[in-house]
Amino acid sequence: MLFICYPTCTTCQKAQKWLDANGVAYDLRDIKEENPTYEELVSWLATSALPVRRFFNTSGLQYRALELKDKLPAMGEDECLRLLATDGMLVKRPLLIDNDRVLIGFKEPEWQEQLLL
Repeated sequence: MLFICYPTCTTCQKAQKWLDANGVAYDLRDIKEENPTYEELVSWLATSALPVRRFFNTSGLQYRALELKDKLPAMGEDECLRLLATDGMLVKRPLLIDNDRVLIGFKEPEWQEQLLL
């Protein structure tokens, strides 16, 4: 399982503590040091079956600076994915990825249901 986070993000820290406390094994990747690639994002989008807008960190400084709230509705999926691949700080985090699921953001009940069946 791949856990992608921004180490200073408090939500990411909570998610990591939850993973550790529940004995979930994962490989850690710092989103700021290693942006998700376009190809990864395409794959994760397909696996998640979520709309591409869910992959955006809507509370981030970059999101606001680029005025994406107003621009995203007019952007196509491919354009959104290419933009996300340019800067990991645009991507909602944490992300937890394995072969058949992608969890975006940390919601403990959702992670509990998905990971501790």
